[in-house]
Order: sequence, then structure tokens, then C-alpha cells
Amino acid sequence: RRSSGLLGLSAALVASPVQAKSKAAAAAKPKAAPAELKWMDGPPGLPAGATFAVLSGDPGKAGKFTVQIKMPPNYQVPAHWHPSDEHLTLVSGKLSYGMSDRLDRAGAKQLAEGASVTMKAKEHHWVLTGDGATVQVSAMGPFQITYVDPSTDPRGAAKPKP
Repeated sequence: RRSSGLLGLSAALVASPVQAKSKAAAAAKPKAAPAELKWMDGPPGLPAGATFAVLSGDPGKAGKFTVQIKMPPNYQVPAHWHPSDEHLTLVSGKLSYGMSDRLDRAGAKQLAEGASVTMKAKEHHWVLTGDGATVQVSAMGPFQITYVDPSTDPRGAAKPKP
């Protein structure tokens, strides 16, 4: 298993939709052929059911890393934050997200396939899928996830607020 938390989203979209799509398309291209990716159970910091593959770097060590995460249908990552910026591209599927201290389906925003968002360090956010989704995440490690409400942490450990 890899280091905790590999997922996050932001309301700060790239400058324009055209730029976002072209930059996201370039970023979403795997650095290894899909058959060569080694898919593993998601890290303990994410709710059960997700799988991920490391494309470059090591999320558990200092330095830049890139992973892809497959999330099943009706998957949710409750409100959380990370100590570093995180860049996410929706590779396939449907993903909803929000920026708040609590998951709010009614206030969820949709991320289009190929679009990207950047989550700033310590910004509270959450995600959920409909029919499932695959995302690509790039960030600086070692990567961590801290849940806003410790009772929603799948590891069962209380974490301090920023």
C-alpha cells in the first residue's frame, strides 16, 4: 500500500475552458501503456473501493508524483484537505466535487472529462462519483489526507484541523 491521501479538487479552474481541456488532455496521457500499469488497492487514507496506479514518482516520498485513481460507482471521499497543492484531471467517467467542510450533493459541481482543477494546500474539499470515474492526480509528496470531521476518516484516527 502507498501513502495516504491521493485525491483532492479545487474550484480554481485553469484560465479558460479551451486551455483547461488542452492542458488536461496532455496531462491525462498515461506515462505507461494501460496494460503496464500496476493497479493496487487504494491507500488507507481513502475509503475502501478505490484502486490506484503510480505513473511517476512515489506519493510516500518527497518530490513530485503522478497517480491515476479508479473510483467505483457512488464513491465518496468526505471533506478533507492536503498539506500541498494537488492537480486533478478527470480521465473518464463522472465526478462531482465541492469546496466546503461537509459533502453537499445539492451544491456539487461537475467536472467534465479532460478538465482539470487545482486544489490549494489546506483547502477543504470533497468528491463523489455517479457511475464511477478515473482521475489523474499530480502533487508533491509525501502526500497526506486529513479529514475535516475525524469521524469520517476511514483510518479511524483523529487528525487536527489546519
